[in-house]
Amino acid sequence: MQPTGHLRGDAVRVAGDARQRFHDSGGYGRPLGGDEIALSRVEAAHLLFRGDLSGIAIDEDGDREKSDGEVGFERFFVESAAAADRFAVRYLVYADLRDRGFYLSPAREPWPGGDADAPDAVDFVAYERGSTPDTGNVKYPVQVVGERESLSAAGLAGRTLAVVDEESDITYFAATEGEIAGATDYEAPDRLTGVLLADRVVVWDAPEGFYERGFYGQPLTGRAAAIEGAVQLSLVEAASLAADGVLSLSASVDATGEATESSSEATAETDGPAAAVVARGRDVEGERFDRRLTVYKRLREADAVPKTGFKFGADFRTYLDVETVEDLPHSEHLVRVVEGDHRFSPRELSLDVRLAGGVRKEMVFALTAVAGDGDVRDEADDGDEHDDGDEHDAVRDAAVEWLSIGRLTP
Repeated sequence: MQPTGHLRGDAVRVAGDARQRFHDSGGYGRPLGGDEIALSRVEAAHLLFRGDLSGIAIDEDGDREKSDGEVGFERFFVESAAAADRFAVRYLVYADLRDRGFYLSPAREPWPGGDADAPDAVDFVAYERGSTPDTGNVKYPVQVVGERESLSAAGLAGRTLAVVDEESDITYFAATEGEIAGATDYEAPDRLTGVLLADRVVVWDAPEGFYERGFYGQPLTGRAAAIEGAVQLSLVEAASLAADGVLSLSASVDATGEATESSSEATAETDGPAAAVVARGRDVEGERFDRRLTVYKRLREADAVPKTGFKFGADFRTYLDVETVEDLPHSEHLVRVVEGDHRFSPRELSLDVRLAGGVRKEMVFALTAVAGDGDVRDEADDGDEHDDGDEHDAVRDAAVEWLSIGRLTP
């Protein structure tokens, strides 16, 4: 004879030998005293589905003598889906991880999983195989997400995402704090001169090794080229070099060959090459240019070489150790730049991670906070107003959080 549970509030109480039968041997629920335990709705539904509970009586005002009688899995599941937030998707993930051999607890007080160092967004903690809630060895802090929900990029590191699609299939992702550290040993030249065009910069006399070892830009080449050393730089490459005092501009023209008089560049032309290139970048790309420039600088400072990730739908691909372009290794990461308060859709996340895995690269998101992003400011910002030069320093020194996300098989 299987025991009966009694729903009181948001917990199902089971008496008899429930502690030994369910908690001690299977990690279900939390002890209340004696042999009685309390189960969360998800735990109770799982035991009902397995046939380990004969039914659940829905008590009125905590009085066992006044109940609607015992209900089975179907009614309890439907009523719980109506009463508890996201119950259906949480149940699917709970049952799937149980079937994979994990013990789980709700990640909230007073259940055992509430003792884990897990953020509020986490639904369950799954313990290492062979580990119970009493031993506390947490393997996965699980955040359950429906396909049509969204999730904040901030604070995702350290969580396991369980995405439930419209057909109730589950895809797991591991979100970790990313780290990109390269070993490219190249010092940019002291001085370069270029011409600012509509959406790039041309350096006519780039020194030897600038492209071949530093992997800057793209050479202007041809079978019968009479000009050597000409390299086209992207605006983000040019802005980074100009901010470092390496690149100066001999001319600034637009696509028609005329002097540029755009509103953002009207003042930038008098403020130096860095301001002029950044202004052009903002004209052609908007404020995203500042974010990409921030990330580009961080990657170069980490001795990695960032190149465009356009072919992969990303902002950058990275090379960690470039000795010569003629012997170029495969790029190791795809980097996508997003705002610090960005919210992912699960579909967007799945596309990025699937593509990166398909080309044997790690998917890294660069969460950026630049000047004007809410209350997030650089530590060196003392609250004084910046002149234009300080603004470029603020962009370059803005905070970046690296978030690596990959597929996971628990």
